[in-house]
Amino acid sequence: MRNPRVYQNQTLQIETTIELDADAFGHIIRVLRLTNNDNITLFNGQLFEGKWGEFNAELINVGKKSAQALIHSFTEKNTESPLNIHLGQGISRGDRMDFTLQKSVELGVNTITPLFTERCGVKLNAERLNKKREQWQKIVNSACEQSGRCNVPEVKQPEQLTDWLAQQSTALKLNLHPKAQHSIMSIPEINDRVRLLVGPEGGLTDEEITTAEQYNFQPVLLGPRVLRTETAALTAITALQCRYGDIK
Repeated sequence: MRNPRVYQNQTLQIETTIELDADAFGHIIRVLRLTNNDNITLFNGQLFEGKWGEFNAELINVGKKSAQALIHSFTEKNTESPLNIHLGQGISRGDRMDFTLQKSVELGVNTITPLFTERCGVKLNAERLNKKREQWQKIVNSACEQSGRCNVPEVKQPEQLTDWLAQQSTALKLNLHPKAQHSIMSIPEINDRVRLLVGPEGGLTDEEITTAEQYNFQPVLLGPRVLRTETAALTAITALQCRYGDIK
């Protein structure tokens, strides 16, 4: 059986025992039906002695409602791109947002901020918003488990588009726009940081695009066809990784 990778939001140390959280227990024990002495791989999205990597562990004390893991060793592993991408994603309906988050993490995005825009069409009170953010973070965690990443991107607190645009940053600022004059592949050489703005279904309004330009977001084009919001984000991240990152 394949050795599953499991994210655990807790301190991991060699020759220590941890209690698996409820999500990990449900997946490893109830779904995969692993038991005592089976091997698993753990990571927590943190550096260990200054290095990215994962921990080799053994299941012990497996019961009906809980299980522990004995950590044996650490293996250095760094799959991070040299390009740091902060995705500002207009919140979209249904599972489009989930899909965008999952695949953008697989492609190497580092930070995600869900954005409320004029056309996002999603209305959430504070309680539902917190639950939605927790759900999005779990999707990101699972994407890291699947893709082999040890650095777990953070889903930031959702905020209004104008507040995100106004944040100070030395990164190259890009706004995907189907009527832009310049291609994303024709932008000049950059440093190792990009802030990428992608609108929701229906795109950004003309006023929002103007505001983005006032905050030095450069409109860029992906091609002659109008892409859905989830396709646009993933295509842009792929193009940036191909040119400046680690997709060869």
